[in-house]
Amino acid sequence: MPEELRLEMLNVTKAYGNLLALDDVSFDLRAGEVHALLGHNGAGKSTLVKILSGVVLPDSGTIKIDGVAVSPRNPRHAQELGIALVDQELSLVPVLTVEENLLLGSARTSRRQAASLRKQLRPLLDSLGLEHVALSSVTGSLPIGEQQLVEIARALSRDARIIILDEPTATLSDHEIAKVFSAVRGLTAQGKSVIYVSHRLGEVLKLCQRATVFRDGKRIGTRNVADLDRNSLVEMMLGHIPETVRNASAEISDSAEMLSIRSLTIPPRVQGFELDAVGGQIIGLAGQVGCGASEVLRALAGLVPDAHGVVELSGVRLRLGSPGRIRSSGVFFAPNDRKEEGLFLSHSIANNLVATRIPRISRLGFIRKALENANVRKLLDLTGIADDRRALAVGVLSGGNQQKVLIARGIDQQESRMLLFDEPSRGVDVGGRSDIHNLIRGAADQGNVVVFSSTELDEVLDLADVVITMFAGRIVSVRPRSEATASNVLTDMTHGAEVLTS
Repeated sequence: MPEELRLEMLNVTKAYGNLLALDDVSFDLRAGEVHALLGHNGAGKSTLVKILSGVVLPDSGTIKIDGVAVSPRNPRHAQELGIALVDQELSLVPVLTVEENLLLGSARTSRRQAASLRKQLRPLLDSLGLEHVALSSVTGSLPIGEQQLVEIARALSRDARIIILDEPTATLSDHEIAKVFSAVRGLTAQGKSVIYVSHRLGEVLKLCQRATVFRDGKRIGTRNVADLDRNSLVEMMLGHIPETVRNASAEISDSAEMLSIRSLTIPPRVQGFELDAVGGQIIGLAGQVGCGASEVLRALAGLVPDAHGVVELSGVRLRLGSPGRIRSSGVFFAPNDRKEEGLFLSHSIANNLVATRIPRISRLGFIRKALENANVRKLLDLTGIADDRRALAVGVLSGGNQQKVLIARGIDQQESRMLLFDEPSRGVDVGGRSDIHNLIRGAADQGNVVVFSSTELDEVLDLADVVITMFAGRIVSVRPRSEATASNVLTDMTHGAEVLTS
């Protein structure tokens, strides 16, 4: 393995208020290697990637590329320094063609350079298995997996020495993943270097030469992948997470709601999902990004038109693909993207809290102010947000308070029977997470069936009464909380394919 250092990050620190996102971290990347960056959400991986790609500035520390000290000021400057990022969230413009997206944002601006780049695009797409995709194709018309490959192609098309791949295979099939691996190996054969951010430990062991594990903003260690196996990586990632059991399961009454799911299929991501649950239980769907848990919740909410299977709530069959009818059946869904799908950011906290209960507080088409105020006061009390802030636009709140508004909006509704929460504490600090979990437990105590998904192990073990682990669209394991440990859930989350075939 080449020992020449392509990248050095020395004693890098980044704080957000009292939170140390990176605490005196050092990291290096060799020329021609694929280096895995591992750790749970909040471990510090994303902050390091944002600093390197020019999205945020470090508070202190030194960055060197090929021995030269650099300070990426913004994403364009990082690109000029030879750094390309493929983020886990697609940044393609759906209405543009594939060619336009590949050229979009390139630091090469002259006509001659642009013409030269265009000649490279067809072979590049072909190398990623996109021979059938025309450069003139509208990007939004492609399947999500092919869009992800186009995103990767855009990064590879740039004259980058360092390529950061952040969860690049979450939406890809095994065949597409193999194409990505082949392209990455071709890059390193040219002397380029790749930082590979992933929760998929099997991929790390197949593709990477070294792995660095982060936890709580600190670098835990860097090891040669040849000296590691899945269990040793899991041990590095877990640290001292306690194997405690939560004994707060709710009492189940004879009149509790009953949920039955049989053969739920969501092409092409989820096959044959099945579940039985009762009111008062909190069911946690655990898995890495792209495991299929979010798709299951969206299908149960009626938001996936081609989902099929049999879903019954207390003996009444729900009509999949019909969000209006499912909502009228007492099902509430809180999406994982509160800004795009969950909240009306320019509207007040009060308006957001009552947005889903207009029929209850209105008469003959007019909102009854007394009822509206009573509902708002009750929900504000549940969230801990002061009553004198009710007129504030929800968009000015912290992420934690925004999430509390979204969660509170769906609970304490007379007609509710099943509540679905996708990543309920995403982007929320520890204190806010505790408040949100208490809201969800309270909703379960009211007799609702509660199903949530989370990629964060701590959240699953803290909140769920039953833990269902998913991998690549299939259920790997179902465990009562008393049998779910950090070790066995993380093992199933990160190499479920082996468990499924063993």
